[in-house]
Amino acid sequence: MANLERIQANNFLVIGRAGMDLYPDPPGTKTEEAQQFFACLGGSSANIAVAINRHGGRSALVTSVADDAIGRFAQNELDKYGVDRTHVRRVGGEARNSLAVVETRVEDHQSVIYRNGAADFEMTLADVAAVDYAPYSALITTGTVFAAEPSRGATFHAFDLAREAGLPLIFDVDYRPYSWPSAEVAAETYSRAAAMCDIIIGNDIEFGFMAGGYEKGLDKARELARTTAQIVVYKMGEEGAITITPDTEFRTGIYPVDALKPTGAGDSFMGGFIAALASGHSLKDAVLRGSACASIVVSRVGCAPAMPTTEELEAFLSSHPGPSDS
Repeated sequence: MANLERIQANNFLVIGRAGMDLYPDPPGTKTEEAQQFFACLGGSSANIAVAINRHGGRSALVTSVADDAIGRFAQNELDKYGVDRTHVRRVGGEARNSLAVVETRVEDHQSVIYRNGAADFEMTLADVAAVDYAPYSALITTGTVFAAEPSRGATFHAFDLAREAGLPLIFDVDYRPYSWPSAEVAAETYSRAAAMCDIIIGNDIEFGFMAGGYEKGLDKARELARTTAQIVVYKMGEEGAITITPDTEFRTGIYPVDALKPTGAGDSFMGGFIAALASGHSLKDAVLRGSACASIVVSRVGCAPAMPTTEELEAFLSSHPGPSDS
């Protein structure tokens, strides 16, 4: 079991995709009626890396991008946010970066995701073996990296290498059915990954999926905390979250806002939560700060550019009446 105090060194290795998000502009525009789009960095792992940096931490991304204009766009955006891309490899051929067309609207919201021939799934054993894990505070990944080979095997190898170096493993379940060959393969793979990790974050549907039934999700989260994980955060949307450790369990609410869109909350929660732990906040405060970050992001355009700084988070917390009843 890894020492979670290592997280306070605030230097994180993040595995997973970077892509391009396109938002119909101005906000509220339907995609089919759009005349122009706002482009920004996308991809859950890239978003998490940006969120960490915006809170004053350091992050490095391990992934593959297409050797084309979209891949170069993703690399340029990583540079803009200060994410170390030493271990971002360009791949040629027919591989393409993930592309998402996402509306800045809640009512009748549409997100159209293009993932065929995804470049990030081309990450190899050699890519993760080339990393020196020793300088990092923890390894963070999202579930999408496990959806296809060679990325799946490479990520499990990275887990082994990170554990050998004493790094905590942090896992955002992030189940995207469209990326997987079958629900059975996904459930088996996620359960294997979760059993290796020290911190696991997912929503009630994702834990239920791993458990084989929605009604079994909370029991699955509790089982992981009892047997292998040190912290499990079981998110329940507007109902808040239940955080479970081997010794305790507590519930927290959310920070209500007027949302512009439903996307980006999970990535922002992860970044804010980990940044708070790195800064020495208590576990409960870290969950609440992550929840506040999630609320901020859904009230802004984009994902990566919407990630709050620590100063913006503090201003939000000082002016918001507080989380909903937990």
